[in-house]
Amino acid sequence: MDLSTLQQLLSRLSGQRVVCVGDLMVDRFVYGSVTRVSPEAPIPVLARERELVMLGGAGNVARNVAALGGDVALIGLVGGDAERHEALRLIGDKTGIEGFLVTDPDRPTTLKTRFVSGGQQLLRVDLEHSHPATGDVEQRLVRTIADVARGAGAILLSDYGKGVVTDAVIAACRAAGCPVIVDSKARSFLRYGAVDVIKPNAAELAYATGLPTATNAEIEAALAHALSLCEAKAILVTRAAKGISLAVRGQAVVHFPTAAREVFDASGAGDTTLAALGLALAADAPMAEAIAFGMLASGVAVGKAGTATVLPEELIEAALTAHMAPAEHKIVTPERMADEIARWRAKGLRVGFTNGCFDILHRGHVTYLNQARSWCDRLVVGLNSDRSVKALKGEGRPVNDLEGRAMVLAGLGCVDLVVPFDEDTPIRLIEAAQPEVLIKGADYSEDQVVGGDLVKAWGGEVRLAQIVEGYSTTAAIARMTAKETT
Repeated sequence: MDLSTLQQLLSRLSGQRVVCVGDLMVDRFVYGSVTRVSPEAPIPVLARERELVMLGGAGNVARNVAALGGDVALIGLVGGDAERHEALRLIGDKTGIEGFLVTDPDRPTTLKTRFVSGGQQLLRVDLEHSHPATGDVEQRLVRTIADVARGAGAILLSDYGKGVVTDAVIAACRAAGCPVIVDSKARSFLRYGAVDVIKPNAAELAYATGLPTATNAEIEAALAHALSLCEAKAILVTRAAKGISLAVRGQAVVHFPTAAREVFDASGAGDTTLAALGLALAADAPMAEAIAFGMLASGVAVGKAGTATVLPEELIEAALTAHMAPAEHKIVTPERMADEIARWRAKGLRVGFTNGCFDILHRGHVTYLNQARSWCDRLVVGLNSDRSVKALKGEGRPVNDLEGRAMVLAGLGCVDLVVPFDEDTPIRLIEAAQPEVLIKGADYSEDQVVGGDLVKAWGGEVRLAQIVEGYSTTAAIARMTAKETT
C-alpha cells in the first residue's frame, strides 16, 4: 500500500463506527525469569517479575479498531466474577470502545493466563465454559445487537467457539443491514449464512474443508470447496508470510502477496487483520485496498510482543520503510534503537554496542566489527555525526558524509543497527541501550572506554577487539594523497 493511499484511508477511518460481536476474553500475561528447575518435579521455576492484563478475543479486535481511530461497540458475554470487573475496567480505560456486555451467571468470564520467560510461553492456563448461550442470555445478546448496530458501518463477528456466536446471534447480525465479516474457528461455515466475508486462516480453512492449503493451487481448491459448502459472498484466507487469498463467489481467486517481516509474536495477528479489514470496509474502501491495509496492520502487529494493537503512525512508518533498501532499515534514531533493543531482549538476545567515525571503511574496520558481533547476538554501532568527526579529527574530516558512512556500515551483515549521534561521546546512547557488552579497539585500555563503568555496574562487560596493523583511515588518506602527488 503506497503512502498516499494509506494516509487518505486513515483520514476516513477516524470516527467510523463498527460493532464487534463475539467471544470476549481477558488475557493475563505473567512475565518472569527461569534460572532453575524445581526440586519437586522436573519443571522450570518462574520468578515472577511483572504482570500484564488486556482484552483478548473479540476484545482484542475492539482494541485494534479503536487504536486505528474507529469507534467500536463491543458485545459479548461475561460471568458474574472478578474477571467481569476486570473486563469492564479494561474497556473503560480504552478510548473509542463502548462495552455492551451481557452477564451470564452460569459461566465464568473467559480468562487465559500465559506464563512467559525469555520471550517464550512456558504454560497457558484457561478458565472457560464453551456451551452456547441459550434462553434469556441469548435473547439479551440478540436485543443488544439490534439496538447497538443501528448506523454501524460493519459488524465484526469474532467466533472463537466459546458460546456467544449462536444461530440467533448470527441472524441478528445479518439483519442489521451492514456488511458482516466473520473470523471463524468453526468446522462448518454453513451456519453463518449469506454473510459478506468469512476470514479463516490457512489451518482453519483446511479444518473446515478437509483439504490441504499449503500452495496457491491447494488454496484455490479449498476455497472453491468452502464456497460450495456455505452461502457466504466471499472467503478470505490469511496465510501468514504467504499473504492473503480472496475468493469471491463467481470470480477467480486472487492472491495478495505480502512483504517478508520478522515475526516476533503472531498471537492476535488475525484479530488485527479483522479489525483493519472491517474498519476499511466500513469506510467504503475497495476490497483490494482493505486487504492491503489489513496486511500492513498485521505485519506491524507480529513484530510486537503479545496480543498487540497497531497505531496509525506505526502504519505510516511501515509504509515508508517498505520502500527502503534493507540497509536503510538499519539506520535508526535513538528512540527506534531503544524499541528494537526491547524486542531483542524480550527474545533473550545479548546486545553489544560499539562506536566510531568509520570514515573510510577498510579491512581493519570489517575485522573489528565482525569480532564485536561474535561477542553478542545483536550489534549496535553508534556513528559520529559530521560535526563530531570534525571536532575529533580536525579539518578535512570526515572524507565521507554521515549518510554515506551510515549506509556503508548498515550494508555489513555483522551490523544490526546504526545510530548516528552528534555529541562528543556516545554516553547517551550507551545509557539508552544498556548493552550487555561494550566493545572498543585494543588501542584503548578498559578504563579509557567511555561508558565502561556504567556497563559493568549493570552487570555487563567491556571487550577490546583486535586492531589489524597497517589499516586505518588516516593511513588510507595518506596513501591516497601520496598517489595524487606522484
